[in-house]
Amino acid sequence: MKFACDGLDLSDAVLRVLKAVSGKSTNPILEGIHLEAKEDYVMLTATDLELSLQRKIKADVKVEGSTVVPGKLFADFVRKLNNEQIEIDLNDKQQLRIRYMDSEGYLQCFNADEYPRITKIDTEHSFSILESELKDLINKTSFAVAADDTRPVLKGILLEVGEYELTAVALDGYRLSLVKKALEQNKGEFSLVVPARSMQEIAKMIQDTEKSVATIAVQKNYIMLDLDHTILISRLLDGDFVKYKQIIPGEFETCVTVNKQQLEDGIERASVLSNNPKNNMVKFDIREKVMTLTSNSDMGNVKENMAVSLKGKDMLIAFNARYFTEALRTVNDEFIRIYLNTPVSPCVIRPVSTEEYLFLILPVRIVN
Repeated sequence: MKFACDGLDLSDAVLRVLKAVSGKSTNPILEGIHLEAKEDYVMLTATDLELSLQRKIKADVKVEGSTVVPGKLFADFVRKLNNEQIEIDLNDKQQLRIRYMDSEGYLQCFNADEYPRITKIDTEHSFSILESELKDLINKTSFAVAADDTRPVLKGILLEVGEYELTAVALDGYRLSLVKKALEQNKGEFSLVVPARSMQEIAKMIQDTEKSVATIAVQKNYIMLDLDHTILISRLLDGDFVKYKQIIPGEFETCVTVNKQQLEDGIERASVLSNNPKNNMVKFDIREKVMTLTSNSDMGNVKENMAVSLKGKDMLIAFNARYFTEALRTVNDEFIRIYLNTPVSPCVIRPVSTEEYLFLILPVRIVN
């Protein structure tokens, strides 16, 4: 194998695929990055067998071939060479020579034949959505996935592909996030659970300025997204997802309309002096036109008053401040509505201007 390429292109590609390199593996080759020089390009591939990332860059290929370089070491090295034209060749001892200006370095490599094959996915079953909408959907759900391994399927985001609409749901037993987005196109109606880590990597692949369409292909236990010369392939999660529709109340006795930013700022200030770090409790005392947020600790207390519009009964209820603020940070509406029934039943948060998404949060029981 022998090729020359732009150092900046190589450095960028290595850093993109490095996120899929296995950090703790019984198989050392999974800690490497597969390089394949072919025709007029080099394909870089990394995988931990659950997530795979591939990036193609232009190259002047003299001799086609492939090898596996130590991932982190290679990344650290080429990161320092991003303004140089780089020449790379592989000798018979599986040593990679990296030449730049009048200098060179060597890395001992793995045999490419031992690297796992990456699953090839066709587009027979797929759906397409605006990139900006997909990124927003991921940002509004990924924070609500479960963090522990008690129920592995809850570490993923449920995607329900309908005829015209994509529904995404994430929950961890204490909160739920649901988002609906219009589809540009789909081939079939189906549902799948994608690891949150993979969805977050998809969001990072999408540039904020992009207005184009992303197409996600689904095949057996995998999904694939091909975007701007980068391919992401992810294994899906097995298991039955929670029947989330049964969790969301259909009717409410109390509805509070409040300025989103004012509420978010108030909760964050109140949570600083929360007495219980475990549940980070902040009380919401809702009466007529005013909602009062309070928190107490041995070091002090906070009382935040804010104007609200109330329909229904007064309510004293408490929440984990982190659950509330993580949901509010993803809201770009000026006003939200908080729907309540009792101090011990779930509340639902919706933006005023759209029915596109909602958040559900379980309250913290107040002990007198």
